[in-house]
Amino acid sequence: MNHNEKRFVEGVFVKLLFHKQEQRGMRLIEFETRCVRQGEIHEIVTTTHHDAKSGDRIDRVGFLGFAEMRCGGVIERGDAVKVGGKTIGTVLGFDECHYPNHYNILIATAEVLAAGDLELAAEMGIAFG
Repeated sequence: MNHNEKRFVEGVFVKLLFHKQEQRGMRLIEFETRCVRQGEIHEIVTTTHHDAKSGDRIDRVGFLGFAEMRCGGVIERGDAVKVGGKTIGTVLGFDECHYPNHYNILIATAEVLAAGDLELAAEMGIAFG
């Protein structure tokens, strides 16, 4: 992807989460892009369901935490996700079970990760793009 086609969406973690689940039951929504606004807070969730598509159930998940978006932009399926400057995976899609409060942004990773696995800290950066 040519990164000049869109802005990187950057944020910071405001609340860390440390749990994992095997039967979470999230569902990927049909849309592969979501617009986010500066100041919105969304939940960041990892999963090993790499081949999932819209409508699929997502059970194996790890919770990184909630991140505040530092700028508005578009997050889309396939975007690389960097935490603390290190790529951890790619955007798989979105679950809206808590919307309009927040989206669950699902990240396809090599293994299910929670905040402790990445030694996250509040105010650590996250970037999509």
